[in-house]
Amino acid sequence: MANKQDIINPSTGEIISSVPTASEQDVLSAIGSARDAFDNGPWPRISLKERKEFLLKISRGILDKAQDLAKLESLNTGKPIKETTFMDMPSAAKTFAHFADNLEEYLKSQSLELENARSKILREPQGVVVLIVPWNYPLLIASWKMAAALAAGNTVILKPSSLTPLSALELAKISDEAGLPKGVVNIINGNGDKLGKVLCAEKRVDMISFTGSNIVGKKIIGYASENVKKLIMELGGKSASIILKDADLELAVNGSLCSIFLNQGQMCTAMSRILVEDDIYEEFVSDFTARTKRIKLGDSLDYETQMGPLISEEQRSKVMSYVDKAKVEGAKLLCGGKIPADEKLKKGFFFEPAVFSDVPPEMSIFREEVFGPVACINKFSTLDEAVTLANKSEFALASSIWTKDAALAQDLAGKICSGISWINTYGMFYNEAPYGGFKQSGFGKELGREGFLEYTRLKNVIEDKTEGAKPLVNYWYGF
Repeated sequence: MANKQDIINPSTGEIISSVPTASEQDVLSAIGSARDAFDNGPWPRISLKERKEFLLKISRGILDKAQDLAKLESLNTGKPIKETTFMDMPSAAKTFAHFADNLEEYLKSQSLELENARSKILREPQGVVVLIVPWNYPLLIASWKMAAALAAGNTVILKPSSLTPLSALELAKISDEAGLPKGVVNIINGNGDKLGKVLCAEKRVDMISFTGSNIVGKKIIGYASENVKKLIMELGGKSASIILKDADLELAVNGSLCSIFLNQGQMCTAMSRILVEDDIYEEFVSDFTARTKRIKLGDSLDYETQMGPLISEEQRSKVMSYVDKAKVEGAKLLCGGKIPADEKLKKGFFFEPAVFSDVPPEMSIFREEVFGPVACINKFSTLDEAVTLANKSEFALASSIWTKDAALAQDLAGKICSGISWINTYGMFYNEAPYGGFKQSGFGKELGREGFLEYTRLKNVIEDKTEGAKPLVNYWYGF
């Protein structure tokens, strides 16, 4: 009999479901199933038109169940129902539709006319791809990875976080209802520490696409080195937002609130370091702090809720430890940073959004990823100082620039070390454009043509075209 795992609602601390957990033997069986489906099944060999139709069926399946999926995601993650309803579910469906509509274009072969030869450059699927998904965006990030991997012709093993497997299990049902061949999509639920090595070191796995923490990412890189394979690593972040004195202040304040407090700050792209030009620093801090105090905490299923609970008691304790350490080190706490007193929130893992000012770059809260609703606001006097502060990080995932000077914004974007830079906005992801970071934020891309091609391998087929079909090599050892 399979072991069971209780799934907790972070808003109430109550058990909402019990799901089976995989054993090492289950992992090996899933790998075998995916391997056989790729090597011997129809999926990599069906027409691109047929593959497109399967992906569109999954997209429609997500939309058909969007309301139930949004509720399930909010129950499981604690994120407000407004976010799952209007952001996560439509975006997940659009990702499958995008790769369905573009796979033929992305997979087009190229021909090169060479001296005495012709080269045909082909894009082929990698093979068996393991997709490891975090708990902060369970369905959306699973869709990013799975849509591209399937569109390229791979078979997949999807490993959701053991904290948030429910929407991934529903995605498996939707894929099955779409009629995908047996073994093309496999779901493994369980503890990553127990299953990670067998899943990632196995020689029958061709590629691993991971989104999560640096600690786990480094383990996966080690496992993968036992049998060389392709990796995508989307790891942590400590992103910086630069706000210039000519910025639209209301836009910058509201955008900055969203950039750090959306999804309770549990985002790798969270702008946890807000750098403000000294001319407007005091006004910005005052307005930002006042609006932070008005953020409505509440149950994830309440449409009036603006911020839900953190994912777990463990995560809340981690965030609290950073806040406490920052206070001891001398950072100025302007608001929040504690468990709310409201009795209605007592059973959940709620935490008041915290705002710090005067945080020196040496402090751990400035350098390390908190992954919670904690903002650090610093001032700068010159653009060079702003760029230096923004780049003073081991991470290089994202950045935001707020100014009315478009040319200056583009110049700054070129000087900031980050994989994506937003100008006068935050968090705009497009299926057409790539996403991914540098340095300790990882390597590889998701989304766009570039993200799609990560799930393919490049083959070069060279055909001799010498006159009379007699290449020089034919005479090299001829007698």
